Amino acid sequence: MDIRDWDARYRLALRPHEDLEAPPNPLLIEAVKDLKPGRALDLACGVGRNALWLAEHGWNVTAIDGSTAAIEILRERAAARGLEIDARVADLQKGELRIEESAWDLVVICLYLQRDLFTPAKRGLAPGGVLVATVHITGAGEEPSQHRLNPGELKAYFRGWEITHDREGASEGPAHCRASAEIVVRRP
Repeated sequence: MDIRDWDARYRLALRPHEDLEAPPNPLLIEAVKDLKPGRALDLACGVGRNALWLAEHGWNVTAIDGSTAAIEILRERAAARGLEIDARVADLQKGELRIEESAWDLVVICLYLQRDLFTPAKRGLAPGGVLVATVHITGAGEEPSQHRLNPGELKAYFRGWEITHDREGASEGPAHCRASAEIVVRRP
């Protein structure tokens, strides 16, 4: 899907269960439960299920998505909850976001794959910062694609980092039925 398709999906509420009603990512909740809230960057945030939860739990959140509709919805949802979130439109695939070096205590990339985003996301973490990522992976007989990694590929992006969680397999929850890889890493 391109940005126009995402805008239509969000504006028309074509998948409310996945977009508007979905709870925050359980891996994210588990990953940050013992962390002191700080600066969080949510990349490809959609309508903000993770950004909203983080802001509600004391994080200073910057949320980025290429869809103007998604960011508008996120801003409305944050205002309705009395939350301040720096929600910005930026097409990550076109490089419209420069991730500040060593600026973030937490970087979140959930159900979005852009291989060349991992390096700047890692650089953006402050020492000791945590990155949480989930991506779809290929199943039996499938080829890797722009939207799916091979099994084991996600972990390879974080060689030399402290990996506190690494799991591959069937996705949990009804919204995404594909196999996925998830990882939580801490910057040395």
